[in-house]
Amino acid sequence: MSKLPFIVSSMRLRTLPLSLAGVLMGIFLAAGDGPVSATVIVFTLLTTVGLQILSNLSNELGDFLSGLDRDGRNGPCYSLQVGGLTVREFRITIAITAVCCCVCGLMMVGFSYGWQVGWQPIVLLLLGASAIWAAMRYTLGKNPYGYKGLGDIFVFLFFGLVSVMGGYFVQRHTLSPWLLMPASAIGLFSVAVLNVNNIRDMATDKGIRHTVPLRIGERNAKIYQTALIAGGCLLVFGYLFCQPSTPWRWLSLITVPLYALHLAGVWKKSGKSLDPMLPLLVITTFLLAITAGLPIALQ
Repeated sequence: MSKLPFIVSSMRLRTLPLSLAGVLMGIFLAAGDGPVSATVIVFTLLTTVGLQILSNLSNELGDFLSGLDRDGRNGPCYSLQVGGLTVREFRITIAITAVCCCVCGLMMVGFSYGWQVGWQPIVLLLLGASAIWAAMRYTLGKNPYGYKGLGDIFVFLFFGLVSVMGGYFVQRHTLSPWLLMPASAIGLFSVAVLNVNNIRDMATDKGIRHTVPLRIGERNAKIYQTALIAGGCLLVFGYLFCQPSTPWRWLSLITVPLYALHLAGVWKKSGKSLDPMLPLLVITTFLLAITAGLPIALQ
């Protein structure tokens, strides 16, 4: 039997829109400030996709080795749990993915700076190495930070600040303090995705992970979810308010009812019934990045 369907399943391709939301926002904002390189865009997107897949694969292996992926868990079943891939095959897949991330990241930085050596490209490469480390150590290793309730911090940093500001920086080679607003907004929405996932998995995570919902309780975790969504909306719409007026500046307001629908579902549901709230939040955040960033790029 071919192993490819199991590998693709473990890549969790449905999570890719969330990882692309931040970097697309950064690219759109960079395009609003001047010309952008199509080649750098391609390798930026490939690097982002590779890091997300690396994170997903590492997460599955870590959960399997820790015993978290067992019968009765609320999340979907993946390759290792059903025996589609061996641990050795999975480690090889992770190694290949990590190499692809390194190559794409090197190409992104190289085409961005014309293959010139300097402190900025070196810093970007070091940041890329830290992103690979963070992707793999969420649940892998002796002391995975995802099991200590630190996932929220790393998701905010890498899915928000690094993603948006990195997507901008490789095009413009400079940064503005104003970028912290959309970058933090995407970061908060990304943390919200992790939080609702952790609320869903509270019963099976108990005793293995120390997630934020387990630390503060389900009701407080839902209050936290509401604050994350509200904070993200305030930041992104506050940023748009400060931008020059364009006919499509407020197009992203169409996402507000979707965020409200998500929150309504979070407050009404618990456990496995929260599953539909995850893709809804991921797609809504991706849509927000497009509808907020594209008008700026086209102005």
